Amino acid sequence: MKAFVYERYGPPASLRMVEVPKPMPKADEVLVKVRAASVNAADWHVLRGKPLFSRATLGLLRPKHQILGGDISGQVETVGSGVTQVKPGEEIYANLLDHGFGGFAEFVSVPLDAMALKPANLSFEEAAAVPMAAVTALQGLGRHGEIGPDQKILINGATGGVGSFAIQIAKSYGPEVTGVTSTRNIELVRSLGADHVLDYTATDFVQNAHRYDRILDTVGNRSVSDLRRALTNGGKAAVTGFTGVGKLLAVSLRGGKDIAQVQAHVNAKDLEVLSELILAGRVRPYIDRRYPFTEIPAAIAYLEEGHARGKVVVSVA
Repeated sequence: MKAFVYERYGPPASLRMVEVPKPMPKADEVLVKVRAASVNAADWHVLRGKPLFSRATLGLLRPKHQILGGDISGQVETVGSGVTQVKPGEEIYANLLDHGFGGFAEFVSVPLDAMALKPANLSFEEAAAVPMAAVTALQGLGRHGEIGPDQKILINGATGGVGSFAIQIAKSYGPEVTGVTSTRNIELVRSLGADHVLDYTATDFVQNAHRYDRILDTVGNRSVSDLRRALTNGGKAAVTGFTGVGKLLAVSLRGGKDIAQVQAHVNAKDLEVLSELILAGRVRPYIDRRYPFTEIPAAIAYLEEGHARGKVVVSVA
């Protein structure tokens, strides 16, 4: 099968498309013919081996896993000896972040606990856009308990992959939702369902008079003290994105119970929750750009620039 591999840490141009053996599924896995994949920040961070301390688990000098790609959708080709829940031919979507990646290939083995049946109202490209970003939004919003209709929620970074899902997921529970974005994205955030939109080039959500019961920071560009100032008495925040190691450490060390760092781990249960929201028409992926399989390096390079709105997807078929 064809796959994009990298043997040394470096830029997207270091990826090479080569022929590699088709994987064999373990007892609790299924072999999936990949129809689409999406690109995540995790792909370019891992590709470059940054931050440097992450190489302790990724591989000190060379990457342990040479095929990137966490989010995929596709059709089950064969199933492992212990699999009875799905059958060949069924359509699934999955995230492989906790299982060594492998999605930038024509076939990949997927553990049962990392996948769910693809929502019937999504294309393969749309489904591939969901797992990592939407589960990160779901787990970030739910980090401090259930969301209620009487709450005021703010999403910082409302048009990134995570933020675009967070607006929709939050609104599905009925609260008043405010999205923070740039001038060019104001109408997009409104179209995703936000009740209010703040243009960060003109308004600092920390300095204005409004306070929020929950904040989901998908950017990681605000200090712990900033987030606390923007919260109501008893309000709580979750941070899923970071602009630097210093911010990450600050949240980890000083956030306490009120401000938590969230590193999402995709599981079948959360994918099934998202499937229900998608089938009900409450959540839908917003796709910025589509690339063919042969242009995966270009897709990663575009995402790394930091200007993508919603998700960047790749058609593998």
